[in-house]
Amino acid sequence: MFEGQPKGLYALALANTGERFGYYTMLAVFVLFLQANFGFSAGTAGLIYSTFLGFVYFLPLFGGMLADKFGFGKMVTIGITIMFLGYLLLAIPLGSGIPAITAMGGALALICAGTGLFKGNLQVLVGNLYNDPQYAAKRDSGFSVFYMAINIGAMFAPTAAIKIMEWAQNSLGVSEADSYHFAFAVACVSLIASIAVYRGCQNMYKHADRSSAKSADGSVAEELTPAQTKERIICLCLVFAVVIFFWMAFHQNGSTLTFFARDYTATTSTGIQSMAFDVMNLVFGILIVYGLFGLFQSKTGKGKGISAALILAAIGGLIYKYQDLPSVTEVSAPIFQQFNACFVVALTPVSIAIFGALAKKGKEPSAPLKIGLGMLVAAVAYVVMILGSFGLPTPELDAAGQPLHMADVSANWLISTYLILTFAELLLSPIGISFVTKVAPPKYAGMMMGGWFVSTAIGNFLVSIPALMWGAPLTIVWGVLAGICVLAALFIFIILKRLEKVAK
Repeated sequence: MFEGQPKGLYALALANTGERFGYYTMLAVFVLFLQANFGFSAGTAGLIYSTFLGFVYFLPLFGGMLADKFGFGKMVTIGITIMFLGYLLLAIPLGSGIPAITAMGGALALICAGTGLFKGNLQVLVGNLYNDPQYAAKRDSGFSVFYMAINIGAMFAPTAAIKIMEWAQNSLGVSEADSYHFAFAVACVSLIASIAVYRGCQNMYKHADRSSAKSADGSVAEELTPAQTKERIICLCLVFAVVIFFWMAFHQNGSTLTFFARDYTATTSTGIQSMAFDVMNLVFGILIVYGLFGLFQSKTGKGKGISAALILAAIGGLIYKYQDLPSVTEVSAPIFQQFNACFVVALTPVSIAIFGALAKKGKEPSAPLKIGLGMLVAAVAYVVMILGSFGLPTPELDAAGQPLHMADVSANWLISTYLILTFAELLLSPIGISFVTKVAPPKYAGMMMGGWFVSTAIGNFLVSIPALMWGAPLTIVWGVLAGICVLAALFIFIILKRLEKVAK
């Protein structure tokens, strides 16, 4: 998985890990902050959340256009600086009045603008690394590694948010509403680390900070005809139209799935199941997965020995944690967001190994086919939620207008849903990004990567629809999401041959 990759991949991935850690630390508690600090309803909080996500992913279109003209690296540096200012403003406790709401809006605007310059252009830099013929065959696996690194940051984010809030409340005596600002401050620190890595490792990737129209040796690549350019742009836009609905379904993790965790899922856990809510136990599980891969793939006795030692150490860690397990573990709604990131990190080598084996046999699915399959898998995730919601009452509010805890269903319903959504994500997101960098006309590379994020943005705007439906029977909410994913998959299968033709 890691062999044969350009060194610049790891520098850029690590820089993105720091930025994503801060982003997901903020996002893990953002909807709950809106309700606790400002008293917003679930629908209003969901609308603000989805609008913010929408602009976060819409503005990379303009960031890509600027980068096509002024350079990718320069836009990345400016973007991360602007983001830092946004998180800094959000970290300042200003109360719950109009000035606080205005400041929050300004902070969100800065974060959106900064991300617009940072996110897509960093991924174009990664794609440019694979324009070198010696790395071309590693493009899909390289983006899977890059995507895994993103999720390492996201994996620890919910725990960091919860722990810093608990510390602020217990040690400093701040209120719950004010403690959210400490979680936002974590994002400021993570961005400092991110820019340090990005600037400190420039020598590893500076050759990629160029127009995608040039090859690795600086020569100009073969120019596409106007017809070829048009066909590539059309095919990319067709893919963008489909993935809109994936992101609408996937980003319910910070909206209706969090509402379900808060309103319907058991707030305590005992026994072995409770170990899942400690991120270190999940890390030990990930180490076992990686150790097993090393054990079977290592070609030397030393490599196998290191892998075996890693497995034994991780098992020892789990045994120790089990013996120190409290009788009852409190389960907070935001903690469920750690599972998707953990599953991505754990399952990425599995995904790469499976598709690598299929590629050797000449049977690896094409990138567009993987995207279609990803949509079907996402539909299955919401079928699980339908099954888990049978017989549950509709959401209600108390006399003060706050959500009531309606039931104590098993946490396994949500954990299973996140697992299945992760399979869908691995089929769609890193493969889709790789597809864009491969198919995009060279002179429009930044803009086309921005187009990928515009589709994500539209999907994020649509995230608010299920939140606005919160109050209807749960099976209807999940059924709408499942149905949309199935329809999107069918559309991909209809246009599959056309997409596969431009990807050759």
